[in-house]
Amino acid sequence: MASKLLSRSLRVGALRPAVVLPRATVARSYASKPTPEEKASSIIASVPSTSVGKTGTILAGVGAFAAAISQEIYVVNDETVILVAFAILATYIGKAASGPYAAWADSHIEKVKSILNDARERHKSSVQTRIDHVGELNDVVDVTKSMFALSKETARLEAENFTLRQQTALASEAKAVLDSWVRHEQAVRESQQNDLVKTVESNVLKQLENAKFKKDLVASAVADLEKLVSSKAI
Repeated sequence: MASKLLSRSLRVGALRPAVVLPRATVARSYASKPTPEEKASSIIASVPSTSVGKTGTILAGVGAFAAAISQEIYVVNDETVILVAFAILATYIGKAASGPYAAWADSHIEKVKSILNDARERHKSSVQTRIDHVGELNDVVDVTKSMFALSKETARLEAENFTLRQQTALASEAKAVLDSWVRHEQAVRESQQNDLVKTVESNVLKQLENAKFKKDLVASAVADLEKLVSSKAI
């Protein structure tokens, strides 16, 4: 079975084209390639578990791979070489891109953190401003009470003013009525006095037309005159 594997590997090596590399390139590649011990250590370190578990896992994997090849379950061909080369290339690309991606991810995370911190600071500032504004309104209860008391006093004064206006209007109307009654009574009294004067004058004129009344009036006047003369009043 080992001879079969050796013959296949020789055939695969014969089918591959020979590549001639410059000495400097070969020397550089050998200088950059890690030693077998370093490569084995890196492979063992990449396997999870303890050191004994890592060794057992690697041995089990190598044994299973050798058994698969010996039993012709798996045949090493060009596709295998391409697969291994692709895996190595993908691993290299992944390691090469992990650094820039990590830097980009860190910068994006820092940017998001900065945005969130700025938003938090703005929110804190707005909340503090609102708290300060509300703090300025601590005396709003006392101011409201004083304004309510002032409004009550204003309403009371307006009610008293309205009452006084109504009383003044009523007094003015009553005075106007009383003045009209006084003027009416005065007019009636003057009319009665005029009628009385006219009646007395008419009666006197009628009495003067009577001869007996004239004679008695003259006699009375002469008697009064004599009394005044005798009393030396004249």
